[in-house]
Amino acid sequence: MSHTLEQVITLVKKGETRVSEHGYDEIAADGILVRDLVAGIEGAELVEDYPNFAKGACVLLLQHDRDGNPVHSVWGIPKGETGPAVLVTAYRPDPRRWSDDLRRRMK
Repeated sequence: MSHTLEQVITLVKKGETRVSEHGYDEIAADGILVRDLVAGIEGAELVEDYPNFAKGACVLLLQHDRDGNPVHSVWGIPKGETGPAVLVTAYRPDPRRWSDDLRRRMK
């Protein structure tokens, strides 16, 4: 598990979360419920880790909604801060752009 993911999980469990403005738009467009992502954070699987991202460390995760459908979510921590965990965006992965297990980008 990545250090960033560990931090995100800890912050979410403490209720220290925020959803970005962009995240709200994307999540609503795909009919994803934020509470599903928050509730399922401990079962999230790391897809990509960006510890040195310019706006702060972030991770791309594979999560599932309450119906078991896959969701990719991006969680981050603002640069120079220790919290909150920010849900940057979430979307339903396009199977044409991802491997069958939704963990590797197709070229």
